[in-house]
Amino acid sequence: MELLKENLIPWFISNGLALVILVTSFRWTKLTRLLLFMVFAWACWLNYNTAHKTPDDYLIYATFTPFEVYHNFIVHWFKSNIVPTVTLISIGQGVIALGITLKGLAVQTACVGAILFFIVIAPLGVGSGFPATLIAAAATFLILKKDNLDYLWHFKKNNGKHQKM
Repeated sequence: MELLKENLIPWFISNGLALVILVTSFRWTKLTRLLLFMVFAWACWLNYNTAHKTPDDYLIYATFTPFEVYHNFIVHWFKSNIVPTVTLISIGQGVIALGITLKGLAVQTACVGAILFFIVIAPLGVGSGFPATLIAAAATFLILKKDNLDYLWHFKKNNGKHQKM
């Protein structure tokens, strides 16, 4: 509970954004995709830069997780492999960001990648903004079910023709 008190503002921001993303996913899936693009593009940039400038910043996540398996992974293997691991994660986040703007199979693949990413980081607890990650995963699932999976900048008019953004 102490960790939540110390990180209350970022936790509220993460969960507030996740709720906005979820609410938009019920009616405006293109807006949801745009928000997810921004989240993943920002995370790509932030993680890449942090990994290369101050990689030890990631070790704090060991204290955030209530799961011993995650804690041990962070303080043992991950500690010795922060830069390459987080670099690969940031590349994956960039690919998800790009894929979510495209169409068809690219969007589907990016959404599945985003859902898996959100689920995998959920056990980091307060460090991942839990339950924000599960809320965002649900919103991403709704994209798969409700969006026409066309390019992000294409909208359908009522008569079925596409309209550019």
